[in-house]
Amino acid sequence: MTMMNDHRLVVVGGGVAGLEIATRLAGRRSGNRRLSVTLIDRETAYVWKPMLHTIAAGTSDAGMQQTVYAAQALSHGFRYEYGEAVGVDRQHREVRLAALAFDGEDVVPERTVSYDTLVLAVGSRANDFGTPGVAEHCESIDSRSDAIAFNDRLRVELLKAVVAASPLTVGIVGGGATGVELAAELVQVAGVAEHYGIAGAPNYLRVVLIESGPRLLGPFPERVATAAQRKLEQLGIEVRTGTRVTAVDGGGFTLGDGQVVLAGLKVWAAGVKAPPLLDMFADMERTRSGQLVVGPTLATPADPDIYALGDCAAPRLPAHDGPVPTTAQAASQHASYLSRHLPALIAGKKAPPASYRDFGGLVSLGGFDAYGTLGRFGFFDGGFLRGRVAQLGHAMLYRRYQARLHGVWRGTLLWLLDTIGRRVRSGARLT
Repeated sequence: MTMMNDHRLVVVGGGVAGLEIATRLAGRRSGNRRLSVTLIDRETAYVWKPMLHTIAAGTSDAGMQQTVYAAQALSHGFRYEYGEAVGVDRQHREVRLAALAFDGEDVVPERTVSYDTLVLAVGSRANDFGTPGVAEHCESIDSRSDAIAFNDRLRVELLKAVVAASPLTVGIVGGGATGVELAAELVQVAGVAEHYGIAGAPNYLRVVLIESGPRLLGPFPERVATAAQRKLEQLGIEVRTGTRVTAVDGGGFTLGDGQVVLAGLKVWAAGVKAPPLLDMFADMERTRSGQLVVGPTLATPADPDIYALGDCAAPRLPAHDGPVPTTAQAASQHASYLSRHLPALIAGKKAPPASYRDFGGLVSLGGFDAYGTLGRFGFFDGGFLRGRVAQLGHAMLYRRYQARLHGVWRGTLLWLLDTIGRRVRSGARLT
């Protein structure tokens, strides 16, 4: 319950950054005022974004990996507001939420949530760059609901392909981490299906990965990209780099040279752009992809009561040249920064500027292999990882996030439950 002298902190977006901020700041004090925290999200639960491709493929169970917002709010003392933020009235300090509909009927009317300080952590979505047909014919994997919906369709289409003895082609546009990891997970799903009695299932699934750049995994060192492409091709995945998609229709992709790649399932995982909510801030400085430009404390220069972080923000940091990457690593670092310093900033005190440190990157190709690099800091000067060491590193990133969110004891229990679950259930969602 919000008291009259409470400071209303509203966090829009319950992703890796927003959920951590709401969890860690609920009940904290800013000066002589208590922080009353509200988290707004259009989903009912959160799945760590770097795992969405495993939910989409069916190699992970969303129910086992998700954090239910209402339960997290109850146990940590913040308020969860289910809904999609579609507008911000900065003059009256209100966030407008769209009406909620079920079976075409509005069950919750449009409403507003008042704030004193607003934190925008609304993430990003794939960027179709205006390519005709993408919105109508391509699936995306930007959220938990997207991943579950894709998996539902994948299972149906794969079963139809096996019954009809006609291969299903899954076309993926975007050779970043999401596209590369999803491609490998799909091959793994077909292998699991065959293990559980669907004879020849791998023969009925064809995966094509299309990247407009000269190589896969552009932000990664070339050694990682080369190793990942080699493994994908060994798994039977057709990789096309330097290939631009100019249009999409129900049958597949039209390429820049006029060729057509037929695909029954089409996934668009290319590019990054900010969600439509940020169009409300037309008077603020934004990047070409729509991100809000924020200062060293992650506040927007035009409105010091609004902060932005994660994929929807472009921080200008004094000790960091160039843009901060749109990764879970960067979002997590800045969530930790605001969790420590936002109460002081709200109270009008000074805080050190935010920073970003590159700890390297990891890409996991399902159970087949993993590759990564160490960041350049301290005793480390880069370095190449692969195999079990890289797979363990990839897993530990997730477990560290769970520990920060739930505490070490509960995070360890969740790890144990997940490990047991993987032992007793099939390696993929098949029904």
